[in-house]
Amino acid sequence: MTHERDIKSKAGAVSFQSSDKDLNEGFTWAKGQALEYAHFGEDPVGLWYEAALPAREAFCIRDVMHHSTGAAVLGLRLHSKNMIMRFAENIAESRDWCTYWEINKDNMPAPVDYASDEDFWYNLPANFDIIDASWRQYLWTGDPYYLKDSKLWEFFNLTLNEYTSTWDKDGDGILEYYPEYGRRGLATFNEAGQQPLIGGDMIAVQIAGYRAFAHLAGLRGETEPAQVYAAKAQELELHYDKDWWNEEKGRFCGAKLQDHSFITAYHAEGTFLPLYYGAVRDQEKLHKALEDVKINRVANVEGKTYLPDIFYRYGHNEEAFVELKELVDPSLDRRDYPEVSYCVIGSMAAGLMGIAANGVSEINTLPRLAHSLEWAEMGDIPILDRTITVKHKGNTESVVTLQSGSPMVWKAAFPGNVGTLYYNGTAVATKQELSEGGEPVSYITIEVAAGETHQVSTELEGSN
Repeated sequence: MTHERDIKSKAGAVSFQSSDKDLNEGFTWAKGQALEYAHFGEDPVGLWYEAALPAREAFCIRDVMHHSTGAAVLGLRLHSKNMIMRFAENIAESRDWCTYWEINKDNMPAPVDYASDEDFWYNLPANFDIIDASWRQYLWTGDPYYLKDSKLWEFFNLTLNEYTSTWDKDGDGILEYYPEYGRRGLATFNEAGQQPLIGGDMIAVQIAGYRAFAHLAGLRGETEPAQVYAAKAQELELHYDKDWWNEEKGRFCGAKLQDHSFITAYHAEGTFLPLYYGAVRDQEKLHKALEDVKINRVANVEGKTYLPDIFYRYGHNEEAFVELKELVDPSLDRRDYPEVSYCVIGSMAAGLMGIAANGVSEINTLPRLAHSLEWAEMGDIPILDRTITVKHKGNTESVVTLQSGSPMVWKAAFPGNVGTLYYNGTAVATKQELSEGGEPVSYITIEVAAGETHQVSTELEGSN
């Protein structure tokens, strides 16, 4: 238990302060609430955190994958790793290559979702969501487990082959659901109302899973599989862009019904999750899709936790900030759902502070502060086996300290096309690229050693 006690003693070290008192209080609440849901090896399942309805003492696939960024920020990356391993090791031919949707603290399938291998709850996007989250966890943590573990890679390969061919009955490359499946094999994360043949999110998660696998395989030196699945992701992107877009409604269809007709009305997860998974590349359609989500929003709190992630991803900082503040508002209905606290922490780090990593030694920042937020600082952030502090003043100045760990490369990025950045007061020519969400950003890279603090700004201090 020494290892577990050590993890527990370091968990939750991350801190946050800003010019917004309510946000600061919201962070304190979210950190405390999330840590209450964390368990440190006292149960048969090992390290785990609650990621299902409170009091179930269990974790389900969709929730864990969405919790995982916040968990890493809280120092719980080994919890996520253990839970991903539990899902991976339970993939089975007797369940048509599904794993367990929900596992409890006793390392058993949760009885509410599992009766037998012939009767259990399962959302088909799940396996691809695990692949996507594994890639994201590798980028943040640098843990070689995600590149090398044989059981995890067996899960990946079974998912991309046996699982996909079993659940894609019509051979069009997309997994689909038929009524005779009952609750076993739902082709969407939207659990309300009628179950469609295919949800828009089913395609989106497949795209994300294929992309993630291509990246991971490439790092393993598996060039051919990397190319194959990068091409499959692109093929599905083109299909979604062409065949699922409804010009009259100005939105992507949310689902395809059993009679192959489309749901053209706003359709919750089938409509907003493709934006979370980065499935839309056409900028005009992306703009319309984002506006659609702004108008229609999300009814349930689980879905609401995705909105800051979505809006920050595409540089809609004001909308993201509104959603983030609503999630930490004490009056929010069902605020105690574990996904709220974990995803608030994740959105603040990866979204508001724009922190990301490359799995090796490069750590990126891209400030995404709303106009009303003058400054924000997050400290004691565990990332790539290092600990850092990041402070932004508006979206024009960033300061990074490498508190501990081996030297790193800081990629200091800012929104827009900026020709010159000022590094510790010296003008430096920038490079430009598009962010993950397709917006232009300008950046420079800086080598940072332990104990050093560096500052980059878009304007020379004291200039007008």
